[in-house]
Amino acid sequence: MSGIRPIPEGFHTVTPHLVVNGAAAAIEFYREAFEAVETHRMPGPGGKLLHAQVRIGDSPVMLSDEFPSMGATGPAGGGSPVVLHLYVDDADEAYRRAIDAGAKPIMPPETMFWGDRYARIEDPFGHHWSIATHVEDLTPAQIMERAPTVGP
Repeated sequence: MSGIRPIPEGFHTVTPHLVVNGAAAAIEFYREAFEAVETHRMPGPGGKLLHAQVRIGDSPVMLSDEFPSMGATGPAGGGSPVVLHLYVDDADEAYRRAIDAGAKPIMPPETMFWGDRYARIEDPFGHHWSIATHVEDLTPAQIMERAPTVGP
């Protein structure tokens, strides 16, 4: 892992990840309302966004459309509309610590196609957290090549 930073350049330890019905429209709203600058967009099936990022001031905000089959639902879908994305030095250890402290496992740690070791939990109060360690620097083209096909 020489040269790979566990928290990628430009990110904070905790980053909000909003799940919405209409991520592209949300980006436009944030641009107009908060002077957000779009930094990344990964299209998905049917015109949906698998992942996008904007920067509001010095803070990154991740967004995605709803994908109920992946446990990603917005407030209208009855789910947790916000995922707090936590970058740590060791995702496996942080996941284990969260489970030991009473979190509900959603997704055990796995190395993902975008270059993060990634897990998800629900805290005892119903909030969703993703826990990640950045393990590989990839270009957007490499990420798209690795991305699985996701249904609506």
